Amino acid sequence: MTLDPECIFCKIIEGQIPAEIIYRNDNVLAFNDLNPQAPTHILIIPTLHAENAAAVAALSPTIIAAMHRAADEIATEKGLTGYRTVFNTGADAGQSVFHAHLHLLGGRVLAWPPG
Repeated sequence: MTLDPECIFCKIIEGQIPAEIIYRNDNVLAFNDLNPQAPTHILIIPTLHAENAAAVAALSPTIIAAMHRAADEIATEKGLTGYRTVFNTGADAGQSVFHAHLHLLGGRVLAWPPG
């Protein structure tokens, strides 16, 4: 899969749209969410275009693992004592950008169920 020229996250990957990038390697890019739902709210995206987590997993389980490793590295760097990772898949689950992204949330006690 390649990048989608119409996708906002693909444009961030290519540097066409600015973002506060906090982590990057060959497989993933992480940046602060513009509408944070916790003191730490970071989006971790694959550096290729795939609509959702299932599409990434079908393409490369290695990239899904890289996204989770990045989440743990970022959480450790930020000193989080606990964190939550969430993939929203489909509009009914709250996915609003159809480029797979893992939410990393932390920095406060997180309620359960999430809602």
